[in-house]
Amino acid sequence: MASRRKGRILAFQALYSWEAAGRRQGLQEKSPVPGNLLDFSWIGCEKLARLDQDISDFSRLLILGTVENIKAIDNMIREHLKNWDFSRVNRVDLAVLRMSTYTLMYQADIPPSIVINEAIGISKEFGTDDSYRFVNGVLDSIRKTLQKPKEAG
Repeated sequence: MASRRKGRILAFQALYSWEAAGRRQGLQEKSPVPGNLLDFSWIGCEKLARLDQDISDFSRLLILGTVENIKAIDNMIREHLKNWDFSRVNRVDLAVLRMSTYTLMYQADIPPSIVINEAIGISKEFGTDDSYRFVNGVLDSIRKTLQKPKEAG
């Protein structure tokens, strides 16, 4: 389980960097994400040498899945922001929300409670003092919306 946590942190950091760099720098390449974000060379040689294959594969899945579905993910986040404009969401919170929303929307095999707890942990570690509350509120609202069809059926 600790490897999944490390994988989520790497994916969060890559998505943060992708957004901070203007999101579009990878579009000239075959992948929508610059190769250096996916090869994790930015974490340094020593850490890269110790990076487990399962962790890097899981991170790549989160990064590519999020970027490939960014419009649907951002729309879902927008729908669940209460009294908050999407453009005002800070980049740390946005990266956590995007990665976690991707998981909630497209990885049904991962329990929503784990997704939200991991997002809260990453928000506490990397965000502002209030980030985890904000992220929790938005993701919980998304979770409830995604679970409605299942309950009705």
